[in-house]
Amino acid sequence: MELLSASFLNGILLFFIKGGIFMAVLMALSVVAGTVIIMRATALRERNVLPPPLYEEIESLQPDQNLDRLHTLIEENPSALGRVLEILLAHLTWPRAEVIEAVQTKARQEVARLEKGLVILEIATGVAPLLGLLGTLSGLVGIFDSIGSDPIAVARGIAEALNTTIVGLAVAAPCLTAHNYFQRRVEVMAIEMESLVADLIAKCYPEGAAPTIEKISK
Repeated sequence: MELLSASFLNGILLFFIKGGIFMAVLMALSVVAGTVIIMRATALRERNVLPPPLYEEIESLQPDQNLDRLHTLIEENPSALGRVLEILLAHLTWPRAEVIEAVQTKARQEVARLEKGLVILEIATGVAPLLGLLGTLSGLVGIFDSIGSDPIAVARGIAEALNTTIVGLAVAAPCLTAHNYFQRRVEVMAIEMESLVADLIAKCYPEGAAPTIEKISK
């Protein structure tokens, strides 16, 4: 069993070594992309973006209710939604239209922060197959020099040259899947955030009037 495992690991190692410099670049790209996927998967957990306590407090809040508890929950649950709500609560003495503009600006900043790193996955999706193809073409150039001398060696060399293409596609596939998934997740959470903030603005500005100072937490 140990001999079989050692042989298997040795085969995998040779598979990557024979890929040359392009294989090394692909492996580095896969490490970077894997790190981004892990980081985005953690950052885009719903409780990290839309904490349930904030969600529930906004849903249960009444138009004439004091906002002290909401302030406390924002401090206890740092998140994208919390930072947008901070802007809203900090400018409640402003006219409603100006508050909406300030909130929208902050919300766009938070969405951009949620999308941070997705461009790396997008680039990896396009670059990885091209690097694989370059590796294959580079290997074939050397193989063609030996055509006619040893057909078996040529066939073996072609198989080895295709290693980079295989790895390139193997890197691109999960990057494309993760990018599309995270992009859609950001869009859904942005819509939910917009809905919650719009609900809170409607409760803070009943009939379009500015809220009283007593309702604004210090």
